[in-house]
Amino acid sequence: MTDLTLYGLRLSGHSHRAELFLSLLGLPYRFVEVGSAAQRSADAFRRLNPLGQIPVLTDGEAVIPDSNAILVYLAARYAPDGGWMPTDPLGAAQVQRWLSIAAGEVRHGPGQARLMVVFGAPGDRTMVHAAAARILTFMDTHLADRTYLAADRPTLADIACYSYVAHAPEGGVSMTPYAAVRAWIARVEALPGFIPMPASPIPETV
Repeated sequence: MTDLTLYGLRLSGHSHRAELFLSLLGLPYRFVEVGSAAQRSADAFRRLNPLGQIPVLTDGEAVIPDSNAILVYLAARYAPDGGWMPTDPLGAAQVQRWLSIAAGEVRHGPGQARLMVVFGAPGDRTMVHAAAARILTFMDTHLADRTYLAADRPTLADIACYSYVAHAPEGGVSMTPYAAVRAWIARVEALPGFIPMPASPIPETV
């Protein structure tokens, strides 16, 4: 019997990657919406994550902040033989590389573009869109002869990168030039147990 609670925001790609993986694993969980800055700064939430960031997963007495840390925890705890996080050194390194890309280039390119449009975050649109184009071009080339990002099967790499890449058009980033990425998005969305992140309006100019 699991006792999993995910604290997050359903419009957040960070929260979605954690919730998506819970669903792919078929694990029962409770979702607690923590949408406002006031909620995230409240003492009760700060006890879970002193940084005040979402998502946070609790599993009984265990508390796991950070979306990528949550993915690693769930894979090790509930699907150690599922191949989501390879145990061989090279396979583990390949997945870790994409976890870093998800937290870096994807977050600051497609993720930031969406944050600026959907949540009104500040930023230089030209620089952010250029960053998005660089990582999407890299991913498109990488996926031209691959089915998934880090292995011949889905891994945590795909789960970590999916949400912000798939929803890049909500930040005014066109996916038209990236056929291989679009095909990869479709493959992720076809996985048993897939759940979408709620859609936001796409700007008229992309």
